[in-house]
Amino acid sequence: MTGLLVEEAPDAVIISGADGTIALANRRAHGMFGYPPGTLPGHNVDDLVPDETRPIHPGYRAGYLASEHPPLRRLPLRGRRQDGSVFPVEVSLAAVSAPDGDTYVTAVLRDDSAHREAEETRALLASIVQSSHDAIVTTDLAGVVLTWNPGAEHLYGHTAAEMLGHPIDPIIPPERSIDEEEVRDLVRIGGRMDRYRTHRLHADGSTIAVSLLVSPLQDRDGTIVGMTTTARDVSDRERAEARVQAVLDAAPDALLGVDDAGYIVLVNAEAERMFDLPRHDLTHMAVHRLLPDGLPAASAVLRTGGDSTPLNTERLTDHTATPGWATRTARRRDGSQLPVDISCSALDTDSGLIVVAAVRDVSERLAAQIEQESLREEAEQQKTEARNQRTQRLESLGQLAGGIAHDFNNLLAVILNYASFIIEDGRHTTFAKDAEQIARAARRGSELTHQLLSFARREVIRPRALDVNTVVSEVHQMLQRSIGEHIALSTSTAADLPAVMADPGQLEQVLVNLAVNARDAMPAGGELTIDTAAVDVDDEHAARRAGLAAGGYVRIRVSDTGTGMPRDVIDKAFDPFFTTKPSGQGTGLGLATVYGIITQAGGTVQIYSEPGLGTTITVLLPVTDAVVRETETHEPAGDLQGHGATVLVVEDETALREVTQRILLRAGYTVLTAPNGSEALKIAGDHPDPIDVLLTDVIMPGMLGKDIAAAIVSARPETRVLFMSGYAQPVLTTHGTLPPDVHLLEKPFTGAELVTALHQQLHR
Repeated sequence: MTGLLVEEAPDAVIISGADGTIALANRRAHGMFGYPPGTLPGHNVDDLVPDETRPIHPGYRAGYLASEHPPLRRLPLRGRRQDGSVFPVEVSLAAVSAPDGDTYVTAVLRDDSAHREAEETRALLASIVQSSHDAIVTTDLAGVVLTWNPGAEHLYGHTAAEMLGHPIDPIIPPERSIDEEEVRDLVRIGGRMDRYRTHRLHADGSTIAVSLLVSPLQDRDGTIVGMTTTARDVSDRERAEARVQAVLDAAPDALLGVDDAGYIVLVNAEAERMFDLPRHDLTHMAVHRLLPDGLPAASAVLRTGGDSTPLNTERLTDHTATPGWATRTARRRDGSQLPVDISCSALDTDSGLIVVAAVRDVSERLAAQIEQESLREEAEQQKTEARNQRTQRLESLGQLAGGIAHDFNNLLAVILNYASFIIEDGRHTTFAKDAEQIARAARRGSELTHQLLSFARREVIRPRALDVNTVVSEVHQMLQRSIGEHIALSTSTAADLPAVMADPGQLEQVLVNLAVNARDAMPAGGELTIDTAAVDVDDEHAARRAGLAAGGYVRIRVSDTGTGMPRDVIDKAFDPFFTTKPSGQGTGLGLATVYGIITQAGGTVQIYSEPGLGTTITVLLPVTDAVVRETETHEPAGDLQGHGATVLVVEDETALREVTQRILLRAGYTVLTAPNGSEALKIAGDHPDPIDVLLTDVIMPGMLGKDIAAAIVSARPETRVLFMSGYAQPVLTTHGTLPPDVHLLEKPFTGAELVTALHQQLHR
């Protein structure tokens, strides 16, 4: 299958060995270089470069393979056909090491003739360079400055008169000179460097942290005569903007920010993919070229309150025809059009108001709707679309939550444990009191992270057969002490309730969240009731309730006599970050978390409310045939010291690895540490004594924690394994459920939690 995909690829694909011998070339490669089909394998890639470049090409290839050989994208080079003609090509390179130890280079080539049209825009580009806030500098291949724009004068403190015709060395720190020469060598063969961080020197001697973009400088004949460097000061604001851009790039929808003049000023990665245009081409393009139906002005969106309203839900009314729905289209690079959903909101920026349009390809969805529309009534259609949008938002935010949870929980673990060191070592001092506040804030951050993962259904769960009445009874005792004497709390539980399959901690969190919401809706006092019952849902009732299947359920109802909710609030109640509470008094995650937990458990949740009369929230959880078992109670261990037991800690985050090592050393363990999987395997292979426990992070670059564990346990069967992670769901779990034989310590953890978990592993 892979061979067929390569053979039919639209671009030329050539795979060669370290000596340049071609091992594979697809149909497009033979056509591009004018060779009969099947004749390129066995040739050397040097045969495909122009005569004047051929003598030095092997040296460039060897230099690339001898370095870290990062992937190189879109190198503008020249190729030589079999008949001797030379043509421009665009080449992307990637080198991989095969299991047999050989290194292979994959080249993807595209005819670059069309890019020659860029010559017509040279004057415009020169104007852009001069007006750019970035420092844009061109040098020849020896490092002599050819151009120096005003942005460079501002960033580096040297005037153009001081630098033109002189080496660029005054702004290069001595320790970076070797890196600079390597970049020049890369540029000499047509390579370019995407944004990377480095340092430069200011005229006053200070060091500047900059983000650089390096590309080759070519003359009219396409010969590389130098390089262009675009530098940007990496200020706090720019770092924040980079983080925001990373979040935008993680979004599944194409995002376009459009100014009041109708030009695009912001895009994300999905927009590049959807419209098949690079980011620099999309920016400053008129939006009507991509969205022929246009967008409302920013001021018009702002007058609607900034609601993110899907434009395709504008009703079309025709007294003589069946009502339809407006369809909007997007135009791609090749002129093809596709139907899209477009949601708009207004954003007030330093540069003025912009409209942010979220564009989603709905081709497949519309095809399904064509079959369904004749069977739906208008009201059911609106409910289904609302449910789809909620699910899509949940999935989108779930991806974002999962993306940040791992790194965020690492940071919280470091903060929490260093604060604990201060509290323990400086007991009864003002520093300890300050550290307690730090630890409290870190724990609050951990709670918010878990809430994010819960509502997005990304939390690791440990479901088991539960008696819901037992959970309600335990929560009742806790709530009596916490919701206040002005609230009358009562419970009514049905006898002989069937079991449900759920995580007890999560079900308890659902009841607490609902009770807290009910309490806040009764500031002057009232009644809060929790009741349970067994119900059977027939096919007719299931057909009227979206997402509900026929069968047996356990019903949990939480009712209050509070202020109630109007219809527009009910429709948004489960939306993440939606809250009617004053700023600073609610995160808007309470009901969203309830929705995520219940739906992940296979259940449904519904709201009935009337303003002034109160609210009832009904949860339905499917019953299970599994038997409810008594939970094992572990007596607290009196001695949690390690007594010299050896623990191998594998964690790629340096700060967390160091704080974990410190905790374990204080607890009397012998500690080995490794920053990655390969180092961990080397340590395990070289260490002469037993390794009692492997403590490994789950998600790490290069090698996942479960693969490290499998390799070490295979070599050392006596080694116990304890995983640690702040976001382990996609790696360790099956449909979000943690297998019973997998032991996981969730981040952020305290020192006490860590040594307790290790003690349980050693003595289970």
